[in-house]
Amino acid sequence: MTTNHPRIKSDPKIMFGKPVIRGTRITVEHILRCFAAGETVEEIIENYPPLTEVDVRAAQAFAADHLACEQIFAAE
Repeated sequence: MTTNHPRIKSDPKIMFGKPVIRGTRITVEHILRCFAAGETVEEIIENYPPLTEVDVRAAQAFAADHLACEQIFAAE
């Protein structure tokens, strides 16, 4: 499955190649950890002013697409 995420960028020169919101050094991983800690979209945006709601939703979509492409192995 190939997906297009124009708001997400991976560059070995930025954050060791981790996927980030384009134009920032804020990783998709960090945004997901903020959600896991109970933060709302509004709180994430408040804490990281370069982000928009569209950026935060793009991070979620990127992560979901990444997991959808994950290989599943049957237990023996």
